[in-house]
Amino acid sequence: MEAPVPAETRNWTRGLDDVIAYHLRRAQEASFAAYARSLGEIHIWPGWYALLRIIHDNPGINQTELSAATGRDKSTLTASLRELGKAGLVVRERDETDRRNFRLTLSEAGETQLCDLDVKARAHNDRIDEIVGPENRDNFLAILKKLSLLS
Repeated sequence: MEAPVPAETRNWTRGLDDVIAYHLRRAQEASFAAYARSLGEIHIWPGWYALLRIIHDNPGINQTELSAATGRDKSTLTASLRELGKAGLVVRERDETDRRNFRLTLSEAGETQLCDLDVKARAHNDRIDEIVGPENRDNFLAILKKLSLLS
């Protein structure tokens, strides 16, 4: 099923109609925007949910490991971690074996925030599952995972 496209924009993007990367980027932006709207009063960037989830699941992970897990470069990640630290959600402790690294854990506020975000993320994922359809879900995930290896 093809999504409706506003008539006034059809000609603007006609050269991109068959460009998967363009539609993948648009889908990611739409997904993030929909997730951000679902957060309401929670003032957090949608991409931070993945950071909080990975840190929660891997307490003590360092920034290099988190960068590899998320596919984000360390400079972008540093800015996000700085903001999460300012918000009191992530605790950075210097690694005793390598003083250049920080070990990351969630604060109590971070754990609480993650619980709230998990509820919103599950609902958002359910909406995407409805669009993808149960018969396409496993294949769609497999394709997305392969695409993530391009970097």
